[in-house]
Amino acid sequence: MEPKKTENLFTLTTPLYYVNDVPHVGSAYTTMAADAVARFQRLQGKSVLLITGTDEHGQKIERTAESLNRSPQEHCDQIVSSFESLWDKLDIQYDRFSRTTDPRHAEIVKEFFGRVWDQEDIYLSQQQGWYCVACEEFKEERELIDEKYCPIHTNKQVEWRDEQNYFFRLSKYQKQLEALYQERPDFIQPESRRNEVISFVSQGLQDFSISRLNVDWGFPVPVDPNQTIYVWFDALLGYVTALLDPDHEATLENALSKGWPISLHLIGKDILRFHAVYWPAMLMSADIPLPGRIFGHGFLTKDGKKMGKSLGNTLDPVELLRQFGSDAVRYYFLKEIEFGQDGDFNLTRFINTVNADLANDLGNLLNRTLRMVHKYFEGRIPHVSGTAIPEDNPLKSYGVTLGQTVAQGYESLAFSKVCGAILNLVQAGNKYIDEQAPWALYKQEKLDLVESVLYSVLESVRLAAYLLSPITPNLSNGIYHQLGFSIDFNDKTAIEAAATFETHALWGILPPEQVLAEPQPVFLRLELPETVLS
Repeated sequence: MEPKKTENLFTLTTPLYYVNDVPHVGSAYTTMAADAVARFQRLQGKSVLLITGTDEHGQKIERTAESLNRSPQEHCDQIVSSFESLWDKLDIQYDRFSRTTDPRHAEIVKEFFGRVWDQEDIYLSQQQGWYCVACEEFKEERELIDEKYCPIHTNKQVEWRDEQNYFFRLSKYQKQLEALYQERPDFIQPESRRNEVISFVSQGLQDFSISRLNVDWGFPVPVDPNQTIYVWFDALLGYVTALLDPDHEATLENALSKGWPISLHLIGKDILRFHAVYWPAMLMSADIPLPGRIFGHGFLTKDGKKMGKSLGNTLDPVELLRQFGSDAVRYYFLKEIEFGQDGDFNLTRFINTVNADLANDLGNLLNRTLRMVHKYFEGRIPHVSGTAIPEDNPLKSYGVTLGQTVAQGYESLAFSKVCGAILNLVQAGNKYIDEQAPWALYKQEKLDLVESVLYSVLESVRLAAYLLSPITPNLSNGIYHQLGFSIDFNDKTAIEAAATFETHALWGILPPEQVLAEPQPVFLRLELPETVLS
């Protein structure tokens, strides 16, 4: 079941976010990471399909809508618009937004159910146990805390259920799953998540229920309309539905004909089991090739504490973006948190980090260098080429391998390492210009040296901006335009078509004599807000 697909096509997904409430910062975090990966792949000329969307069925939605005096569909439509609005503010360039209430999705689920039914992997049985509505999942008694509270939703008590449901024969796929994890060690990442899954599976897999009684909000089971298909058996297939072209009939064959298997599923570690165990087993049953990679990232905390409304320490992503802008938010979360590990948001550290790296180190370096070029060389890039710069120039010697280092970082989702490697070049540029003192060299009429120094610094800033563009596209646009380029890193069609990575990720491509724009601040320093973020 090795994935086979067109070499130039890269498909990736965020989770299909549950619409019981407006998006939180954790949802934004996954989506920022997915967008950075998609933008990097486009720079390489890959045909990219970034899928995001919403999971809109289940009892939790039904109850939430009822409590707000809305119909379930009205509730879903309102919450979906808040996701779309947030993704726009975050500069997320998604290609497909998948909604599980889409009538075309119903057809895909029905056909998929039929395939698994024909394999005799679905059967009717009695289900007894403690059920968490928030998780939409039965819990083993040993997992529960205190007086029957969910270990994940610690303020929610589980409910006792005793009903007949349809089950999927997960246990049948135990050996196949274990073989999968052995044969494809990079199927689940990072390694800590892989170890969790292997440990869970090694304890023995139990069949899981894929339907519910007395739940109206969802698709009826094709063989028994009194039952409703359980949210995960429905929701995971939203990734497949998203691949359908708008004018194609909603069939599995059409959906899987382009873009499948998914190259990368990005998820939070709380839904790892569903994606790394249930999902591949379901696909095996339906004889559908498996995805390339599943990456489970960590949780976010605020000031070292778990975020939650009950604790009064939530972090509103909309307000965060309103006050500080998308580049600052994207940079902090992807640079300061090692992707795959848990990470913390602290407002003071956020402001200090972003100001130090983007406003001071990068922005000021560009500004001061541009001013000297305007003063000494009439606003044109010095008449020197990258090949003429000596190999032992500290900026060139580091810059010539930086593109390859950064590419490997993006491929392995090591965003923190990517930012760190780029920042090293920027900081080296500041040190170099201070040590070389081109203003003093100019007074000594050593113009050849002045040209070499200023070219080296500007080229290093350009390279840094280019390599950061998947994370800070607007900042990168500002820098590139001041350097005389017309590239728009937010024009995904043009970026994909141009496939600039092989040329622009190299050190030394600044064209001599290119006309530069007037120096302008490319990143304004952040200030502590007067009101507390929540």
